[in-house]
Amino acid sequence: MTDFSDAMSVATSGMKAQASRLRHVSENIANTDTPGYRRKTVPFEEVVTNGRATGRVETGQLRLDQTELTQIYDPSNPLADANGNHRGSNVNLLIEIADAREAQRSYEANLKMFDQVRQMSSALMNLLQK
Repeated sequence: MTDFSDAMSVATSGMKAQASRLRHVSENIANTDTPGYRRKTVPFEEVVTNGRATGRVETGQLRLDQTELTQIYDPSNPLADANGNHRGSNVNLLIEIADAREAQRSYEANLKMFDQVRQMSSALMNLLQK
């Protein structure tokens, strides 16, 4: 039964990691027009126990994208400098939408794996009861 619980643990960790990633993507999309906002990214790290890879993942430390902030010309903006420019965000909606789609599909794949393991476990229990 530990193989079943290990497989469920792997799938669960993947779903948690993708849910975290999707939360950060949502924050990035919500702050697209926020002046000075830097895109957030979250790396995944493999969980190692006793020097052995477990197959599980967890989110690493949050990172801020260091690409250049966009310069926006708007002299009427209170944040504008003497030349009429102010800094926008470095969020690219096309990248965020692609990341959201990838996170969603990965979440669904982990959910499918979790469901398959649950069905196999249930079928095994039914066989053992007969």
